[in-house]
Amino acid sequence: MDERTRLIRSATRRGGPRRAVNPPIERATTLLNAKAADLRDSELGPTYGIEGLGVHRALEEAVRELEGAKHVFLVPTGLAAVTVAAQAILRPNDEVLLTDAAYGPTRRFFERQMKHWDVTPKFYRAAGAADEILAMIGPRTKLLHIESPGSVTFDMIDAPALAAGAKAADVTTLMDNTWAAGVFFKPLAHGIDMSVQALSKYAGGHSDVFLGSIATNDDGMARRIHALIEDAGWYASPDDCWLVLRGMRTLRVRLAQHFENAHNVAAWLEQQPEVAEVLWPALPSSPHHGLWRRDYSGASGLMGVVLAPGSSDRAEALLDALELFGLGYSWGGFESLATFEDPQLTRRVHQRALPGPLLRLHVGLESAEDLIADLRRGLDRYASA
Repeated sequence: MDERTRLIRSATRRGGPRRAVNPPIERATTLLNAKAADLRDSELGPTYGIEGLGVHRALEEAVRELEGAKHVFLVPTGLAAVTVAAQAILRPNDEVLLTDAAYGPTRRFFERQMKHWDVTPKFYRAAGAADEILAMIGPRTKLLHIESPGSVTFDMIDAPALAAGAKAADVTTLMDNTWAAGVFFKPLAHGIDMSVQALSKYAGGHSDVFLGSIATNDDGMARRIHALIEDAGWYASPDDCWLVLRGMRTLRVRLAQHFENAHNVAAWLEQQPEVAEVLWPALPSSPHHGLWRRDYSGASGLMGVVLAPGSSDRAEALLDALELFGLGYSWGGFESLATFEDPQLTRRVHQRALPGPLLRLHVGLESAEDLIADLRRGLDRYASA
């Protein structure tokens, strides 16, 4: 069946007594048993509410359908999905290869926290060729972290080639697939060992919930992830799982509209004299368009916009002139957002020279024509500031 059908079919399954379409939220710490012998019988299900009940299982099943995964784990945030997956693999004195365009908090975790484990992060060029990146693998390298497209500058790398090369070198691959939302790209089908998402973004879709997921087909990795979640207490709340499950039912429909709106906005932006470059791989003008077209079935609404030469003050004046784009971090909700991203570029090891200030836009579900008019208002302010 089509994925649009598979994401909904579990809600309308037949059999059993009359029931609601969506599973109920069960807020429970203590789970009562019929007799003493049942207290430690794991075959009866969770022994304590923290492990999650019906709504957790329903969401795990939906993410399994989406990711094509044998095992799915839910954690409180998207960042936790990255950090839990990494800690399940890495051990003291290991090395991890990360894209230089890694999501800021991911980079901070490896640079600040993993040093206490004597784990060394090594950063590869965000747009590096697969051979170049694989050549950086050394005897201590145990994990290869992938974001494609990368944060802020939306560089793409050949993820399937990296997966094959890393596997040959006995290195585990971990891909943050939030940009494609598990819909437009399927990491596990392309050889990646672990696919993680911030379900807070497109899966939730309404900017009102935090949740993350880890998906894998490897039984050994699944056991290590489960043990870490169990020991560290990285469990998700039933309310958050219910909200994300509700969003999952309409994910494909919403993403299709994000894609259409983003295409219209991106194509318009690259024709404007105040814009030097639009960083969105679905554009034919993008240097990464070939990789995107080969491996992806669509694109989300998140993109970068490099302005013509100008000051940071002018870029902020542009943002202040916008009336429809909200000024705030995160993305993936129904609303359009804009941020100024030059400060993030200073953290990189491999500096990329841009002709002007860098903005990040999330194109939401408003009318594309209205969003374009709003951006024209901002660009006029940029030109006159």
